[in-house]
Amino acid sequence: MMTPNVESLGYALFLAINAAGVWGGVFPFLPMEFQTSTIIFWFFLAQSVVFSLSYGASCVGSYFLPGLTSTFLVKLTSAIYFIGWCCLIAAIYIDAAALPLVCAGGALLGLGSAGFYMLWQRLFASQDADAGNRDLLVGSAWAAIFYFALYLIPQAVTAYLIPLVFLPLFGLCVTLRSRTINPEQPMFSDIPRHHPQVYRQVLHDHWRGALCIGAVGFCAGIMRSIAVAEPALGINVNVLSMVGILVAAIVILLLWTLKNVRLSITDTYRVVFPFLITSLVLLPVLNDGYARVLASVLYAVYTAYIMLMMMQCAQISRDRGINPVFIYGFFGTIVYALHGLGFLGGTFAEDVRILGMDPLAVVALIAIWALGLMHFMGSGGFTSALSRQDSPEAIELVALRPPQEGEREVAPAPAPTEEDAGAIDRIAVQAARIQEHFRLSAREAEVMELLARGNSVARIAETLVVSENTIRTHSKRIYTKLDIHKRQELVDLIDAF
Repeated sequence: MMTPNVESLGYALFLAINAAGVWGGVFPFLPMEFQTSTIIFWFFLAQSVVFSLSYGASCVGSYFLPGLTSTFLVKLTSAIYFIGWCCLIAAIYIDAAALPLVCAGGALLGLGSAGFYMLWQRLFASQDADAGNRDLLVGSAWAAIFYFALYLIPQAVTAYLIPLVFLPLFGLCVTLRSRTINPEQPMFSDIPRHHPQVYRQVLHDHWRGALCIGAVGFCAGIMRSIAVAEPALGINVNVLSMVGILVAAIVILLLWTLKNVRLSITDTYRVVFPFLITSLVLLPVLNDGYARVLASVLYAVYTAYIMLMMMQCAQISRDRGINPVFIYGFFGTIVYALHGLGFLGGTFAEDVRILGMDPLAVVALIAIWALGLMHFMGSGGFTSALSRQDSPEAIELVALRPPQEGEREVAPAPAPTEEDAGAIDRIAVQAARIQEHFRLSAREAEVMELLARGNSVARIAETLVVSENTIRTHSKRIYTKLDIHKRQELVDLIDAF
């Protein structure tokens, strides 16, 4: 499972290089005397603003101008990334223009890294679910190994190897792999404005997941602002973030080899949330060493969530047949904007005293308030709180007014007969067994069951809120996995399984 291929190796190298200069705004392989607090702050500000804006622009652009995402712009993305690194290296030698060069380098690296993430996301989404998830997990695990291997290279050489050697290597991997994907897949040929209801439904279903990751990113950004004040500590955060992604990738791969794994971003966030709140409450109570450890741990968790975000977005693209740039851009805009806001909030909160409170107490107060607000929104906000809910704890007050003229009681629907219920249960049970035996995805099993019940392609598309072309693609994959060729064979298989 851990054996890498061209795609996973290229992605691993990209992640390792990104962690060496973009991911968090700390540069392990540049002179420490160059990394003043001013340099780091302005680099990270420029990089994070452009990074999040790039995702927003990609999301909007892929919806209104989907043709722009039909080709892999590897050369353009590589050029932007290359110039960004050149600006960063030039800032070391040109003291008079160091700050402008650092800001320009941060902006270009933010744009270039966002472009590369988009390219990798499209590659993973274009693959079969098993292959795409495997390459993403294996690449994430190897990224940590490559990152630590960079320390074996002399520091004076590494900064030049990144733009001159490593960048062309992972750019070549993207180019070679992009030539093997099928451009006729619904996600690439889709025109969003032809069925906007599909895209509205996707956003409605998944904005809470993006907000959950954004909440973790917000806290990580706040703690990051404390860590980057000392470059040596910031480097430790980088190291632990790579350890976090290594552990998360290996654990998921091991579980995957032994059993079916279902990962929910919102469910895992519910588990993490109480620990997150508790760790922030302890921030003003414990010493500075605790703040540094917390920054490292939060960044490791945040990095693992970013990996889950890519897996989630790829699955949404396959299941719904929508442009992978759109959904990944939507997630990225929320997540990285909140991360940047957390960094800025933590930076300014460190110099502010409210009612005589210690700056760390101010940081914890801001973080807990924001977490509480985002948790409230993710739980449904006022809409959920004020909506009618049939709950055992609800206090019931029946209206005192008599029924108005024209109002009438709606008769309940007739209960299904035993024969109908048995048929429905049988198909559902048999479909579940077939899903497990032939390793169908949840969406493929859903489509298979609807096909077996006699629904047309148009009806299934309407039920699942996707395009008809997407349902046809799912049907082809189902028939291939089951080694059948038509609907009647599917019905026979369900009857006989």
